Amino acid sequence: MMPRSLNSSLSRLWTSNRPLTAVGLLMTAALIASSLGLVLDPRTILGAPAWLKPAKFAVSTAIYCFTLAWVFTYLPDWPRTQRIVGWTTAVVFVFEVAIIDVQAWRGTTSHFNVGTAVDAALFSVMGIAILVQTIASAFVAFALWRQPISNRTMGAALRAGMVITLLGASSGGIMTVPTRTQLAEFDQTRRLPVSGAHTVGAPDGGAGLPGTGWSREHGDLRVPHFLGLHAMQLLPLIAVVLSRGRGDAAARTVRAVAGSYVALFGILLVQALLGEPLLAPGSITFALFVTWAFLSVAALWASRTWHGRDRSTLARA
Repeated sequence: MMPRSLNSSLSRLWTSNRPLTAVGLLMTAALIASSLGLVLDPRTILGAPAWLKPAKFAVSTAIYCFTLAWVFTYLPDWPRTQRIVGWTTAVVFVFEVAIIDVQAWRGTTSHFNVGTAVDAALFSVMGIAILVQTIASAFVAFALWRQPISNRTMGAALRAGMVITLLGASSGGIMTVPTRTQLAEFDQTRRLPVSGAHTVGAPDGGAGLPGTGWSREHGDLRVPHFLGLHAMQLLPLIAVVLSRGRGDAAARTVRAVAGSYVALFGILLVQALLGEPLLAPGSITFALFVTWAFLSVAALWASRTWHGRDRSTLARA
């Protein structure tokens, strides 16, 4: 039953957008290869297994490609946008993961590495490519807001999810800005081997949380970046769970969740910029988390209360 269901899903995605589906399958194969590297290659890069980053990017890229191909099924009136964005995303992701894999094979970092002409060129190519892909994705968000979607709950989830994903992708640009320490080193040596970092308050490569590698001692911009990027998967999943409810009420609930989601993204970004580790927020950040939790519960309660008022009004009618 599972293989038949999987084949059916892949067939629908292939019909929706072949380049994205093909790259999703290619990244699945890349994940298998990177997993073998984790087992067979004992090398580490900045304290992490050499093939951990390629494996994580293969997973993330595969999920993104499959998700975007599925999102395109809700945009029947935008075939040209689907074609341009699909090909752009497919080509960019193949180049990005290929560069990450090549750098892992060379035993060096792929991001922020400008120590040699080759490293700087590869990092620059990745940066430009991702910028192009992010801009292309903005056209998908525009199309979603213009395209009528009969399922109001899913429409709300798709629109908010794509916008928040764009915010998450854009936050990656903050990581490319040279740190004060790097600029000070450049002033003294006139060399800049590393430009940018995902860790705030220390060099990259310190103690990290299992699996993710997020810093346990300092701020880490990968936390809000990750949360933002995956809004396009998480919000539609919530919409599926709520799909049995009344359209208006379920859509309001999704909008409340989306508001909570973007607020959490903002708080995590502030926490990272303050140099605070995820599991050890400062007093101000902790107060923000408490406020966020209270307002989120209140917004969800209000959405359900309005649902009850709607039902009561219909009953009286």
